[in-house]
Amino acid sequence: MDIIKKISQELKIKQEHIQSVLSLLEEGNTVPFIARYRKEITGNMLDEQIYHIKDKHEYLTKFVERRESIKNTIADKGALTEEIERNLEEASTLQELEDIYLPYKSKRRTLADVAKEQGLEPLADIIFNQESNISLEELAQEYLNDEVETTDLALDGAKNIIIARINEDLSTRKVVRSLTLGYGEIQTESITDNSKQYEQYMDFSQKVSSIPSHRVLAINRAEKEEILNVSLVAPEDSIIKRMQRDFLKETGSIQTKEFMIDSIDNAYKRYIKPSIEREIRRTLTEQAEEKAIDNFKKNLYDLLMQPPIADLNILAIDPAYRTGCKIAVIDKNGTLLSTETIYPHQPQNQLERSKAIIEKLIKENGVKLVAIGNGTASRETEAMVADILAEYKEISYLIVDEAGASVYSASELARKEFPKLDVSIRGAVSIARRVLDPLAELVKIDPKSIGVGMYQHDVNQNMLGNALEQIVVSCVNSVGVDLNTASASLLKYIAGISTSVANNIVKYREKNKGFSSRNELIEVTRLGAKTFEQCAGFLRVRDGSEFLDNTRIHPESYDLAYQILNEFQVDINEIGNSKDWQNSLDLNKALDISKNLRAGLPTVKDIITELKRPGHDPREDMPTPIFNKEITTFDMLYEGLIVKGIVRNVIDFGAFVDIGVKQDGLIHISEMSDSYIKHPNDVLSIGDQVEVKIIKLDKEKNRISLTLKF
Repeated sequence: MDIIKKISQELKIKQEHIQSVLSLLEEGNTVPFIARYRKEITGNMLDEQIYHIKDKHEYLTKFVERRESIKNTIADKGALTEEIERNLEEASTLQELEDIYLPYKSKRRTLADVAKEQGLEPLADIIFNQESNISLEELAQEYLNDEVETTDLALDGAKNIIIARINEDLSTRKVVRSLTLGYGEIQTESITDNSKQYEQYMDFSQKVSSIPSHRVLAINRAEKEEILNVSLVAPEDSIIKRMQRDFLKETGSIQTKEFMIDSIDNAYKRYIKPSIEREIRRTLTEQAEEKAIDNFKKNLYDLLMQPPIADLNILAIDPAYRTGCKIAVIDKNGTLLSTETIYPHQPQNQLERSKAIIEKLIKENGVKLVAIGNGTASRETEAMVADILAEYKEISYLIVDEAGASVYSASELARKEFPKLDVSIRGAVSIARRVLDPLAELVKIDPKSIGVGMYQHDVNQNMLGNALEQIVVSCVNSVGVDLNTASASLLKYIAGISTSVANNIVKYREKNKGFSSRNELIEVTRLGAKTFEQCAGFLRVRDGSEFLDNTRIHPESYDLAYQILNEFQVDINEIGNSKDWQNSLDLNKALDISKNLRAGLPTVKDIITELKRPGHDPREDMPTPIFNKEITTFDMLYEGLIVKGIVRNVIDFGAFVDIGVKQDGLIHISEMSDSYIKHPNDVLSIGDQVEVKIIKLDKEKNRISLTLKF
């Protein structure tokens, strides 16, 4: 197998670009660095494409290694034929390889093995090939011996050999797999009636070919929790008829035919059926996990890339009833200014006192934004804040998804950052900071704990962890970080930087009172030339000695950047004094400049873009999520009401929207568009502000159904 060619065909990418990517990875380059700074030799490839190439190459390499291992094993047994070699070469999946290997696989001694040792294989051959018209008892007489004393024992042994042969037949397993996939059904049977969570899956059935991923995962979980029995019901009659057609011949006696029919039935029901069903359920689960993880990735990206709220002092409230609402106030740099605990709700009901404390904190700290966690007592807290802010027209508030805040609060990192703060107050700090800069704060939390997607505990945890880490890395490097303010938690996601190097950067910064240029990175312990090459372009130094250090232009391209400025006749000495020169940079001239300077067009375009907007944060182009809401309780809702909301989660069958009450509403995929959409992510993303109409309320189950179609 030509692995490069195979990847090219599957991913629709030129072979030379794939080879370039693999070579760069082999040299120790990181995916963000390759995607950003090696565009000329990768064909302007995105980081996601590079990850696909990396994963596909690893899979196909293992595939080839497994194929060669199987081939060598079969050869060692003296059983390798041209047909087996051809089948191995034509196999495209690991399952196909395992099917070919099945007859030669080392396994415990079977009934068929015993029968062969007793000399019954020639008898099995005659019956299997249906070559004789004499009675089976007469045939069996010739194979009696000290171990096989009766014709019944001889025929039983022959049958075991035939059953094993049918089970191991490559084409038979392909046919059974195809028919089961095409016409089989997943069916459930209730073990208990006490679970409302899985009510819709009680005594449920759906075709294997059409069951959606989220249902597969839900059913798997219910089965694991012993709420449902789950089975895959195959079209047995059709399968057995097809197998009979493949194995039965016109020759042979009626007795032989009946013997073969019974052997086929046994081979299918005892061996092939359970094996194929396990395989298909495993495949369904793997496909469902893959889709769920893709959905997690998209949601996490949207969440991390929400715009920061710059230059505002923020008061954050982590709401609760009995234990009180925890308050933290931070300034525009994330520095903690003040903390407090109030008890506005039951059982204390200190509403007026709580309002007075909040107003005092607002005035003393110049607060311009109030952030309220969306957990317990959120709506009651929101009503209180809305009442307070009615007198402060210049101050806004918003509801913040607090998922993961408690995980951060109890973490070692939080204890190091705020050793003297109560764990619950740390949660309020986290809520405030994730408004100030969502990316910088959320990277402190295990992505699996942030609460995006569904069934995060039901998918392969290693795969999920690796996939979400890729997204965090992609987001952090896409935005870049300030070398003089970024935490070690943020720095460790920068290309090439390990946790220990991130800590060393922070130590160097504290010791030397900051970095004045990117070049100083070389002085950091354990940060060598290769690491510098990988990370430097993603680390910014504002107001440093080198103007270009505040851009995403890599130091290796500084000379080219100044040549480009010269092409535009920009006086280098004016760069720090004025921004007027930026208007003269015309991106349309990139092609001519790249030719004049003999530089790659993608790099020239990137440099011009960075020069035009030095220090630009790509998240700033997105709308900020600040808005006040008038709806605060479920009782205020009614069918037909049009409300504003913010998308909190996007899943396979819809999106959950915060419309101002404790329970998020659901927009089912069918209510998102009048035209067909493949997935809710095609229409909505986490953080989107939407206007929705309430189409159904279920007060008993606390469910709200919404639509975008009005």
